[in-house]
Amino acid sequence: MEFRSLGSSGLKVSAIAYGNWLTHGSQVEEDAAIACVHQALDEGITTFDTADVYANTAAETVLGKALKGVRRESVEIATKVYFETGPGGPNDSGLSRKHIRESIAGSLDRLQTDHVDLYQAHRYDHETPLEETMEAFAEVVRSGQAHYIGGSEWTTEQLRAGHSLARELRVPFISNQPQYSMLWRVIEADVVPTCEELGIGQVVWSPIAQGVLTGKYRPGQPHPEGSRATDDKGGADMIRRWLGDDVLTAVARLQPLADQAGLSMASLAVAWVLQNPNVSAAIIGATRPEQVTQNVEAAGVRLDADLMKAIDEALGDVVERDPAHTARSSPKSRPTS
Repeated sequence: MEFRSLGSSGLKVSAIAYGNWLTHGSQVEEDAAIACVHQALDEGITTFDTADVYANTAAETVLGKALKGVRRESVEIATKVYFETGPGGPNDSGLSRKHIRESIAGSLDRLQTDHVDLYQAHRYDHETPLEETMEAFAEVVRSGQAHYIGGSEWTTEQLRAGHSLARELRVPFISNQPQYSMLWRVIEADVVPTCEELGIGQVVWSPIAQGVLTGKYRPGQPHPEGSRATDDKGGADMIRRWLGDDVLTAVARLQPLADQAGLSMASLAVAWVLQNPNVSAAIIGATRPEQVTQNVEAAGVRLDADLMKAIDEALGDVVERDPAHTARSSPKSRPTS
């Protein structure tokens, strides 16, 4: 396993992180989920990512069970706050002081730990003053409930403002968690240069584009039984944008390039995001332990310039690059039932 600094901090994270969005507590039975976490540990993964909203808190509970008995100092646990949890009351979402303080308490209880290593704002809250949010995060750090803080899908302006307030409050704002893959490169134009300047590292999600970059979805053919595209618990909705024949045809052109590199398609996709020096870790998910083993092959792999260029040529114009998508990912009002 390769280990990288998270931003300009002294915190080291495994270049491959294990995440349980859309799997633990919903798509995957608990025993299988725990087996995947244990496989991740066996493969040298030390960084685990979750969020209170995943399966409406159940994912944190499963991860807490899976990590029980593991030396706490030997792993880095990250979770997030913002989206709606509980029955959907007016304060069950957002980044108010009330919701942050109550949410960190609930997350720690479910994770069976007294602290998380990284606590992240899952989105930017347009209904709460940023000063209130950052002061609440500072309280979480000073109380020992988290070591570091970060954001997820924040724009450059939001990152600058949050980072500035964090410096004033003397708390370490060191991470951003955006979507990033061969197909989704919207952070490259603005977010990455800003984060390099500020010392913020990217912990990227969906590096294999919901599984599309594994090559298992073929144009004009039925989706594989049991795949995310057939999951009626949320997975199918998330992957739909990548299932057009134009995208799948372009992705199929990556197979000979993966063969050339001696990698599976999934490992090539994960290795690709790790070529970006601002990426501290790539989050993988899994429904079976062998998927973890396959993705870990990407750690430490260096893709040469000719291969990177060939990947760009194979994908052509199906790649999404518009930086405006980052701003669109944060709701203008808090989600409530």
